[in-house]
Amino acid sequence: MTDKRTQAGADTGNMEKDPGDWVTGDEPMTGAQRSYLKTLSEEAHVDFDDKLTKAEASRRIDELQHRTGRGLERKRPTEDDPAGHGDGSTSPGSAGSGAGDEATLSIGSD
Repeated sequence: MTDKRTQAGADTGNMEKDPGDWVTGDEPMTGAQRSYLKTLSEEAHVDFDDKLTKAEASRRIDELQHRTGRGLERKRPTEDDPAGHGDGSTSPGSAGSGAGDEATLSIGSD
């Protein structure tokens, strides 16, 4: 049987965990983080640091997303999803990562 505190924690999983507390946070950033961070760095006109850990890259992505206005509707990165896709994908641009992601749908007739 699960108590209410355990269940409440299970509902949020590691989404609430600070990247500095990730078990794998000190590993090198993932390929998805590297690609997305490079894009964000170029858009923000800042230097790209290719030596960041997963946790450092996650924090830098958050910072540059706010600076550039990109990815504001993305989920917060987690240890299992350091790029913050929320859908299990590993492609940096696959989950509403910015301009050009909108789709137009027409319903009805002329």
